[in-house]
Amino acid sequence: MRLMRYGAPGEELPAVCDDTGVYDLGPVTGDVDGAFLAGDGLVRARRALAEGTLRRLADTPEDLGLRIAAPIARPGAVICIGQNYAAHAAESGSPPPEQPVLFLKHPNTVVGPYDEVRIPRGSARTDWEVELAVVIGKRARYLDSPADAAAHIAGYTVSNDVSEREYQLDRSGGQWSKGKCCETFNPLGPFLVPADEVADPQDLRLRSRVNGEIRQDSSTADMIFGVYELIWHLSHHLVLDPGDVVNTGTPEGVALSGRFEYLKPGDVVEAEVDGLGRQRQRMTIAP
Repeated sequence: MRLMRYGAPGEELPAVCDDTGVYDLGPVTGDVDGAFLAGDGLVRARRALAEGTLRRLADTPEDLGLRIAAPIARPGAVICIGQNYAAHAAESGSPPPEQPVLFLKHPNTVVGPYDEVRIPRGSARTDWEVELAVVIGKRARYLDSPADAAAHIAGYTVSNDVSEREYQLDRSGGQWSKGKCCETFNPLGPFLVPADEVADPQDLRLRSRVNGEIRQDSSTADMIFGVYELIWHLSHHLVLDPGDVVNTGTPEGVALSGRFEYLKPGDVVEAEVDGLGRQRQRMTIAP
């Protein structure tokens, strides 16, 4: 089962899909949001799909002929982990962190997986970052151990943590969010895959391409801090609410390394995580 949302911005509708097609999730919920996840929404969606009571919309999401939106509506927070792959830390010129590096993105950076990404006016250092994103399903605060984290995760999706490196590093004032919060800087999706359908979040291959050429090709096995440890750690510094998104870090292969050019208008970025789908964005200049 995969959850998704479709429709024009501000008019998105919920859907669920499996190998047999795409189905209207409207009878179960008005949207895929924090309230839905907190109210056993995944259980109710799975039950309705199994009972065959949902209206069939299409064979595949592409057959809908409509915009595919981010799979979670209005996250209260987008929490990000920096330098969580040793090779990426090295290409950034930093030693591996001893504790998770935390920064925040404005929730309104979240856009659909195929929406255009707007390069900020005057930017020459806009970069890509494929990441595994965790969507919280149950409030997490002061968890006793990393093992407790699994019960608080609704599912997983694909994220592109787009970054403007000049803003992040040269104009930062000591923090990274200036380079992370530009409009459209967090394409998400296409699907929310329930956590119980992902066998091991530390055994997922993730890749990015620019104009069809591979840039990143790694595995979540290379994370410095694993998913469960991250959620446990975060729960001791802030409260994670249902619908919050946690971007878990990116592997090596970004433009910041100096091995590749930064993004320019017309470039196409693809990001994918095995079992979670692939997203694709064209770069444009912010009007």
